[in-house]
Amino acid sequence: MKTDEWLDEVNEHDEVLGPRRRSDIHRLKLRHRSVHLLVFDERGQVFLQRRSPHKDVNPGLWDTSAAGHVDAGEEVLTAAYRELEEELGLIPTNPLEFLLKLEANAETGWEFISLFKTIAEKPVTLDPDEILEGQWIQASQIDEWIDHGGDGLTLTFMRIWHCYQSLIFKNH
Repeated sequence: MKTDEWLDEVNEHDEVLGPRRRSDIHRLKLRHRSVHLLVFDERGQVFLQRRSPHKDVNPGLWDTSAAGHVDAGEEVLTAAYRELEEELGLIPTNPLEFLLKLEANAETGWEFISLFKTIAEKPVTLDPDEILEGQWIQASQIDEWIDHGGDGLTLTFMRIWHCYQSLIFKNH
């Protein structure tokens, strides 16, 4: 698990200001970038991961399929592919589908979050340093979980899921 990598601090327009240590960015609540991925199976279930209890943010809580910071100088799409491979051992043959971008604010941990979607073409292989466990779950079950308070889910995931569901509803 990377604990003090270099990230790009960005301004309110998501323009790079310069590299900073992750610890400083989090401590000072500076804007930065992250990627989140929703990985689906052929039956339409989404994979959720339960974060390692050793994580410094949201330890032991359920979150998106894969997620991580965009390293200093790294492209957002490159980070998405890297996180997918590092956390779940997946290298998709089809391009990742960009879904939406969330603004950096207190609710997102001051992260501009880029959300991507993909289909798992093989079983996932969990990185034990990052992920305690994982589970495939139907969208309706996630909706119900959130409707009942979302106990055990990260606030970021609940925000992402709400935006994802709104996007799906709008496009249908």
